[in-house]
Amino acid sequence: MMKFNYTGVEEVPILEMSSEDGTIAMMMPHRPANALSYVEEVLNSRWIGQGPKVKRFEEIFHETLLSNRGAVSSVGSGTDALHLAYLLAGLKEGDEVVSPVFTCTATNIPLLYIGANIKFADIEPGSLNISVDHVRKLVNNNTKAIVTVDYGGEPSKIRELREISEKYGIPIIQDAAQSLGASRDGEPVGTSADFTTFSFQAVKHITTGDGGMLVMKDPLMKPLADRLRWFGIDRSAKQKGIWENDITEIGFKYQMTDVSAALGIAGLEELDQVLSHRRRLVSTYTELLASNSAVEILGYGGVPLQNHGAWLFTVAVEKRRKLQEKLLANGIESNQVHYRNDKYAIFGGSRQPMPNMDLIEEKYLVLPLHTSMDESHVRRICGVINAGW
Repeated sequence: MMKFNYTGVEEVPILEMSSEDGTIAMMMPHRPANALSYVEEVLNSRWIGQGPKVKRFEEIFHETLLSNRGAVSSVGSGTDALHLAYLLAGLKEGDEVVSPVFTCTATNIPLLYIGANIKFADIEPGSLNISVDHVRKLVNNNTKAIVTVDYGGEPSKIRELREISEKYGIPIIQDAAQSLGASRDGEPVGTSADFTTFSFQAVKHITTGDGGMLVMKDPLMKPLADRLRWFGIDRSAKQKGIWENDITEIGFKYQMTDVSAALGIAGLEELDQVLSHRRRLVSTYTELLASNSAVEILGYGGVPLQNHGAWLFTVAVEKRRKLQEKLLANGIESNQVHYRNDKYAIFGGSRQPMPNMDLIEEKYLVLPLHTSMDESHVRRICGVINAGW
């Protein structure tokens, strides 16, 4: 049957999942302790839409995750953030953009809004992140930007991609929807690329119900970003009564609300614990599956675990469908989550030659990983897997 997958973005075929008690869900929202009280405070205040809580959420995020480097603008979704990043990067109709073939469609769909010409890049076999070698082959004098995605929480190789981007004088846009709180080469995610986007969708590390954050390396871009997220209007000037009462830029309805920001503030208070818990579960998975030669762990070889976002735990196996069916029979959900984008009709609907993606396409499977689990759930999952399928 057809259902929405757990990212809530793209419609994909999945196995029917059990809803009986005892089922280990593949993904679950994290519910911070202070979420209800913070939201209640907003509901009892003057501001429910974009107001002081949005500003405070941005300030906390900017300080704690980026050490106040660059600038931030909160928005209604990670997809909103990507669209604004592409616009601020100067992309326009017909521009050639190199982007990963393997990602949530939300990465690439905003490029279609603009009418950009997407050049899909293959993956690296171990991380499933964009292949730097393939990017080198694809980039040319017509390329206007490089897009990269941190699959599962492993930060992209921004340092290597930067060498390419500087050679051609083009920006890097990093989709960090899955790598909140991660770092690579001593640099926190969000401080290295020209533009970085984060997602606070329901099952991400922290949630605002739905929401996103745009990070700009150049802080001078913030006023434009803030205008574009609100119809092209300078809200600050308007509220002070000094707005010129004219709109010169085509803007959007992309702002965050104070209700959402209240959830985000509560989530940021617990982010360190969330990351620690998820990393501990990954460590348990790795230990219990290490001796199983039928299972290859993907996405955890590029950075130390303490620097990893640990949003997905992905394995590669033969006879994936049989394993998924066995897990389901034992009350354990699993899924592929993301699919190669070149297969979708909106992107042309024709699989391009991608040797690494072709090799892994029928093998990768995402196992449960979230804060409603503990090590006993991981042991149960690994026990089913290690018994064979």
